[in-house]
Amino acid sequence: MLRALLLTLCLLPPLAQAAPHSVSHSSVQQPMRLHTAQGTLYGTLLKPSGSAPMAVALLIAGSGPTDRDGNNPEGGQSDSLKRLAQSLAKQGIASLRYDKRGVAASRAATPDERDLSVERYVNDAVAWADLLKADPAFDRLVLIGHSEGALIASLAAKQAQADAVVSIAGSSRPIDQLLREQLAARLPPHLLEQSNQLLDRLLAGQLSPQVPKQLQVLFRPSVQPYLISLLRQSPGQAFANLQIPALIVQGSHDIQVSTADAKALQAAKPDAELLIIPGMNHMLRISALDLPAQLASYDNPRLPLAQGLGEQIAQFILRNGKKTSSS
Repeated sequence: MLRALLLTLCLLPPLAQAAPHSVSHSSVQQPMRLHTAQGTLYGTLLKPSGSAPMAVALLIAGSGPTDRDGNNPEGGQSDSLKRLAQSLAKQGIASLRYDKRGVAASRAATPDERDLSVERYVNDAVAWADLLKADPAFDRLVLIGHSEGALIASLAAKQAQADAVVSIAGSSRPIDQLLREQLAARLPPHLLEQSNQLLDRLLAGQLSPQVPKQLQVLFRPSVQPYLISLLRQSPGQAFANLQIPALIVQGSHDIQVSTADAKALQAAKPDAELLIIPGMNHMLRISALDLPAQLASYDNPRLPLAQGLGEQIAQFILRNGKKTSSS
């Protein structure tokens, strides 16, 4: 039950460079490091070959311990963000993806999840963006956030001076509303009541040291400070505040975020483009709606991305956000 619950919930400085190495005849992959006051973060730059200035995308992973490639030790290996980076490279767009603080190679930067917050994630995205904007190899910067990463991208865009934003499987609703809806469909009444009480306390900024065993995966005391920072955010309002071109990407078979969320995001920012991909799920793969098929796609990196996903995101990037000589 816990694994299925995890998969159906949306929860949860100078630059030092290593020598690049080829990943194909048309691109190079380069390890990246970002030094912050709270430790070093690690990422991967994938850059198509060529000397002309090009667009670069900063890929921001979703909730929980999701790494730069889109993999989560609690939810399987899909390589969703890695595959997206590779697809963008084929379209002539560079990308930087990174392990969030407290995750994978960046774990030592914040080893205790009690010290994590949305604000820290936003600051990290801005710092990575600053490095990319300082590189003359890139002529525009686009933030691409997946799931919870879409919220981080929206919140970071202005300070990062991004030229455009792509929201993939991003929620439009305050996270407590999303959690209440999903938990109502999966918990027995007594646990649902307790989860709603926990959410009420977190919304009020209050910690709950006693959590039922069955709810520890979502509400364990060590993750509650982060949840408090997350629950005070309004994804729809953050997206509406964007003053730059934006693309909303949503799969019709996503069991974590619905097309209604995508349409609500567009209603919040009417000039945003909306791309709904039939059959695509949360892992950016084509999948049936039944739970066994969904779970299989969460743990199979060999599955191809949904057809046209990378190409249509690349087309949006290439026609938006181009800097002018006065920028």
